[in-house]
Amino acid sequence: MKIAAIKTYLMHSGPPRDPTALDRPDAVPAYATGQPDNGARHWLFVKVITDEGIVGVGEGSGWPLVVEAAVRDLAPVVIGEDPADIERLWQKMFVAQMGHGLTGTVGAGALTAIETALWDIKGKVLNTPVWNLLGGKVRDRIRVYAHASTPEQARAFVEMGYTALKTGGVHRVPEKVGRLRDAIGPEIDLLVDMHGAPWLNTKDAMIIGRELEAFRPLFWEDPVAPENVDGLRRLRDAVAVPLAAGERWGNIWGLQQLLGEGIVDVIQPDTGRSGGISQMKKIAAMAEARFISVAPHAGTLGPVAEYAALHVLAAIPNTLILERFALDWEPRDHVISPSPKVEAGSILVPDAPGLGVDLVEEEIAKYPPGHNVAIRGTAKMNAYEAGTFRESVYVQTRFHRQSVFAR
Repeated sequence: MKIAAIKTYLMHSGPPRDPTALDRPDAVPAYATGQPDNGARHWLFVKVITDEGIVGVGEGSGWPLVVEAAVRDLAPVVIGEDPADIERLWQKMFVAQMGHGLTGTVGAGALTAIETALWDIKGKVLNTPVWNLLGGKVRDRIRVYAHASTPEQARAFVEMGYTALKTGGVHRVPEKVGRLRDAIGPEIDLLVDMHGAPWLNTKDAMIIGRELEAFRPLFWEDPVAPENVDGLRRLRDAVAVPLAAGERWGNIWGLQQLLGEGIVDVIQPDTGRSGGISQMKKIAAMAEARFISVAPHAGTLGPVAEYAALHVLAAIPNTLILERFALDWEPRDHVISPSPKVEAGSILVPDAPGLGVDLVEEEIAKYPPGHNVAIRGTAKMNAYEAGTFRESVYVQTRFHRQSVFAR
């Protein structure tokens, strides 16, 4: 069997955004409401087609509009090769990128899209699920968490069967978490996401983290910018809350410092831009050696990458939980078949050969791609100091600290 062709499917995922929305004084960004940012979100799917008619599907993230071009550029590297040689082809594609420097999550996203499809092909050829190729099942279901910003949302998700909820932001976060804890009681796990805020320095985050200790979060995600590894290291020893990070890095080398030094308690590789299923398995093994749990990021990912995450999480010992938008954009369930089965706050591990999912091309074609970058935050959401939002700087600390950090 040989790889004959690779096809890409890029789509806009979400209702069109009003381009003037961010200029309105009452604007609220999607990520602050607990829903994905549909204004610029895109999904990139691929099909790897063999000369024997067996087709594998995959998904790549990390800037899908750019990743699509990278996938097309990599296609000649693997066309004509045996799709069963997954590790060798991954290495071949990785080396092919070397002349372009450190390509980060864009390069890793392209590798992910193709490599995931190779695993799908292998499972179909052998008539077994991907998780069985990874060592077999450790568990039959994967616990997932929903996103809530208000007590009303939190109670609604609990009634739907979710046993873990995530909230986030920058402004008065402990106060917000306290309202949610009061609404749902002590039995529901709360997770707190600071979104890797470059507008918080380490001491800012430390103040917030110490306030969060009283609410016993399952983990505290990206309290400082991902480049601020020293800040994470300082927070690890200063705040009694489990730290989580890793969604913005690709492959084992991107995450080796967080894992090798044991800086985080929970690692969050993104199943669409981590480098593929093999890299996810290696990352999980590196984490296991340091007693670190795995909770993959999935905030902007499409449904094929979610399936890939289910297979990995089913086969590793140190699975913690998987991110999921419980009330995502409705067509999410239409562009693939079948949709994953959700029961009582968990997703059932699929049993079909390969990944167990296929693309519905006619549905994907209904949502042509558009602009694929987003402005993070608004003036109203206190992501920046009053009057400075239009500066759009990456590094900014707080001035009015009494009002910002008050509970």
